Formats: sequence, C-alpha cells, structure tokens
Amino acid sequence: MNEAFIGRKIIPHMLLILVGLLFLAPFAWLLLTTFKTEEEIFVIPIQWIPTEWIWDNYVNAVNMIPFIQYTWNTVVIALMSVAGVVILSPLVAYGFSRIQFKGRNILFILMLSTLMLPMQVTMIPLYVVFNKVNLLNSNWPLVLSAWFGTGMAYNVFLIRQFFNGIPMELTESAKIDGASEFRIYAQIVLPLAKPALLTIGLFTFLGAWGDFQGALIYLNDQETWTLSIGLKQFIRENGVAWGPLMAAATLFTIPIIVLYFFVQKKFIEGITITGLK
Repeated sequence: MNEAFIGRKIIPHMLLILVGLLFLAPFAWLLLTTFKTEEEIFVIPIQWIPTEWIWDNYVNAVNMIPFIQYTWNTVVIALMSVAGVVILSPLVAYGFSRIQFKGRNILFILMLSTLMLPMQVTMIPLYVVFNKVNLLNSNWPLVLSAWFGTGMAYNVFLIRQFFNGIPMELTESAKIDGASEFRIYAQIVLPLAKPALLTIGLFTFLGAWGDFQGALIYLNDQETWTLSIGLKQFIRENGVAWGPLMAAATLFTIPIIVLYFFVQKKFIEGITITGLK
C-alpha cells in the first residue's frame, strides 16, 4: 500500500467517517436517552449507556398525548403537500423551459424573486387571507402554502434546470409526428424527470413533516394539531416529561430517516443532474 493510495483513499474516507460520527452523535444521544430514567438523563458527566433499559418511555409517549391522531394529521398534510407540488411544479417548469411566449424570462425572474421574501413578511397577509375565506384551523392553509408558497419557486427552478438538459430534438421530433404539447409533456418529458420529481417531493415532505411555525399559526383546535406542535404537551406545569418527550421525538424523526434511506439514490441523482444542467 503506497503513500499515494493512502492520501487519495484512506485519509479522505477516515475524515468522512469522523464527520459522519459527529453528525450522528446527537441522534445517538437522543435514541439512548429514550431508555434512561429521569436521573440518568441529567447525570454529569454524561452517561451514554443506560444502566437499565426502560421501554416505558415509548409507552408513555404514545399514551400521554393523542400521538396516533397527531401522526395521522401530519401524514395527511405531508402527502397532500407532496401530491400538489409534484403535479403543479413540472407543469409550470415545462412552460418556462419548452414553450416560447412573450415575457417568459421576465415572469421567470419575478417568480424567482419571491425566494427573497422571508416567511415573516408574508405571514400576516396570508393569515388574513385564509381567515377571510374561513380556512383557518384546517389542513388547507398548510397545504396551499406548500403548493403556491415561496418553496414552489425553488421547485420550478429545479425541474426547469432538468428539463433544459433534455435535448430539444426529442420534443421537436414528437411535434413533427403530430404529438400535442401535453402529450409530449406527459409521455416524453415527465417520465425522464423522475429523479427531479423525487427530489422536490422529498424536500416538500420534509418541510411539511417538520413544519412548526405554520401549524402553530393556523391550527388552533387540538384535534387538528400535528406532531411538531403536539410535542409541546410533554411540557407540563409541574415540569417536563423528558423521557417520553425524547421517545416521541425519536418516533417523530425515524420516518424521515427511513424515507431518506429508501430514496437516497434517486435523491442524489436528481440533485446532481439538475445541478449540472
């Protein structure tokens, strides 16, 4: 094993493993804390491995709050958000990428400029609008914000970059054969964009799953709460139920890890391809 091989392969991989362990440490501490007693959680120096593995924290996490109801509410909002984004974003992106019309570039720049608007600027106007149309305390403000919010501009930009990398000759030949614009989009362009669609779908799901501020603003009744704001119920007047809270936070995090594990290949492919176009 020569020095060049060590410098090119061994050392970079060791550094990546070290950085990976640093990022893994907080989740490892969270997971191990779910099996500890209240005293072991705050012992100093930190005790990583519990002396006695306690499973009651998970039972209490599910029973102390309507955990199943909050999970269902979160899943519904996340899936509705993903469905709308995956349907609408490619349509808009196709128009900016493949259809020539007057003012296309100006409209595209105006759309991208919405990315500079922070949520704090649009929060009050949006609340007033949703209040006027009687949509408060329902899933629709959160879902519509995902469909038409500032995140949509990023999704359109990402897919437009992907569409721009598809040869124009492919769609032009289809037009010569008599295919309509929508048929070209649905049967030729869209199937090629699966990695990009999966990427924006994952981004949208992550945003909807962990959204705290939006749920806190629009969801008032406890029955409509999501997991992100439901976790605050472990903070009681007489203290914080740290063990069940850590267990609930772990259950809240695991679906994201499992999802990313199954889609990571396509996700990385989508990011790589759209970044190169």
